[in-house]
Amino acid sequence: MIMLAVAFLLGMILCLLFGVPYIDFLKKHMIGQYVKDCAPEAHAKKQGTPTTGGIFIILAIILGSIISLAMAQRLNTGAFIILLTLLFYTFAGFQDDYIKLKGKGNDGLTPRGKLLRQIAIALLPTLFLMMTKTNAGDVYFGHYVLHLGWFYPVFAVFVITGASNAYNLTDGLDGLAASTGIFAFAACAIISLFSGCPEGGIISACVAGALAGFLKYNRPKAEVFMGDTGSLAIGGLLGTVAVMGKFEILLVLIAGIFVMETLSVIIQVTSFKTTGKRVFKMAPIHHHFELCNWNEKRIVAVFAAVSAVLSAAAVVLYFFFNRGIL
Repeated sequence: MIMLAVAFLLGMILCLLFGVPYIDFLKKHMIGQYVKDCAPEAHAKKQGTPTTGGIFIILAIILGSIISLAMAQRLNTGAFIILLTLLFYTFAGFQDDYIKLKGKGNDGLTPRGKLLRQIAIALLPTLFLMMTKTNAGDVYFGHYVLHLGWFYPVFAVFVITGASNAYNLTDGLDGLAASTGIFAFAACAIISLFSGCPEGGIISACVAGALAGFLKYNRPKAEVFMGDTGSLAIGGLLGTVAVMGKFEILLVLIAGIFVMETLSVIIQVTSFKTTGKRVFKMAPIHHHFELCNWNEKRIVAVFAAVSAVLSAAAVVLYFFFNRGIL
């Protein structure tokens, strides 16, 4: 547990330190966000806000994780696979952001192109797990085990890719993705530590710290956005840690806010295409609350509180499961 605290502090301090020069660089070169025409009117003022802040978050995570893992003597192949997956997702996200910035609009990679990249990257930790773990094809829910066998890679890729997209959808308000992500990764850190994947726990703690540091620059009114560079990568990492730690089912609870955001989009699109009617005023659901006259700070505070409760519940359930109570 001490190393989790060390990793958290390292991630936070490094993110705070890297943020200042990187944001100054973005402002100097006028690298700013382009706001979609369909976004709520209040978002027009966000036009031009520096983006691709995910770069200094990921740098803080990688450097902080390597230092912490080395101190804990956990700098093993599994740790490198997790960090390499994070790095590849960062490249995919940056490519998407770069195309948007170059085209001076909000059209980056095609949905198909983005998805294919996410799936290809998700195969890295999935195949590593299949080759190194004897129980790789099993999914656990307490003392119940679902033997997926060779269907497991499909399931694992779905978990990792789904987490990447879900977190990306959540990154739509100042401080929302960062604040909710802190609690999700804190839960992953604790569960990973006791599930036989301490390297995943240390990396998760570092991510939670980096997101806490990033909040200084991203809370309303944001000085910088993480962009797809950060959100695709951090979401992909969330799914990767759950797969490597074999707590994929609990991820539904840990990532409850991100799941809710994704479901709101699916429900909205399905309803409109089949009935011509919208269930929400706008999707993802955080925009629905905006149009219900909730201000950003209120939405972020409520969503963060819900994320904290869900993440705590996941940790409690994990220990109940291990003690045979459930």
